[in-house]
Amino acid sequence: MTETAWNRLSAERLRALAAQDAIVLLPVASTEQHGPHLPTGVDDFLCSEVCRRTAAELVPDCPVVVAPTVWCGLADHHVAFGGTFTLSLATYYALLRDLCRSILNAGFRRVVIVNGHGGNIQALGTFVGELTRELSAPIAITTYFMEARDVMAEVLEDQDGVMHACEGETSMMMVVDGDLVQADRLGEAHGPSFDIMSSLVPSLKRFHSFAELTASGVAGDARKASVAKGETLLAGCAAALARRLRAGEPWAAT
Repeated sequence: MTETAWNRLSAERLRALAAQDAIVLLPVASTEQHGPHLPTGVDDFLCSEVCRRTAAELVPDCPVVVAPTVWCGLADHHVAFGGTFTLSLATYYALLRDLCRSILNAGFRRVVIVNGHGGNIQALGTFVGELTRELSAPIAITTYFMEARDVMAEVLEDQDGVMHACEGETSMMMVVDGDLVQADRLGEAHGPSFDIMSSLVPSLKRFHSFAELTASGVAGDARKASVAKGETLLAGCAAALARRLRAGEPWAAT
């Protein structure tokens, strides 16, 4: 199998890939509470896996490199539960700017920031313009679970997308590292629904801790999770992103 992980490749090999105009996927995630049944690294593990699978779909016809995952993001809303790391907005921007600059300095021209955490979405939407201007490079962004909302809606029983520590995330974690899913706690792993998309729509609102939404730290119902669902979701997200990148998006018209 062709190696695509940046930190498993030599500098010489990376220079060669840059000369081939390889795409660099930069996974960005979070380390935060995920209810009573999942580890704090869920967003990190799942985003890393989707990027790995996306790269596997693209090679060898489309050169690609997967950078090390940024495991910390914007997660103030989860702090009340403990177990959570979070960055200030200014620190997060500076971190992503310097990482993207490093990728560009290594000779690469096409960078896709692949997000795996709902709390990063709004900031990344603003950052992409600033990064493009400051670095004079066409930085792109996506959120992996937004790439396959049709698959999400078809597979999940009572939600049409990822919530939090939910049926979707739990199912995918069962595939990525089932030993980290505490099956004996699944009975507690449910809470009210949370619509990520509606939370991003401008309206009269204030900051809310996730603890105000759910006592368990879960949004959705993880009791409905399964390995089969998880495999379908991971494959669907990777295939959807790979398909768009292979077509030249978002840098070329299709």
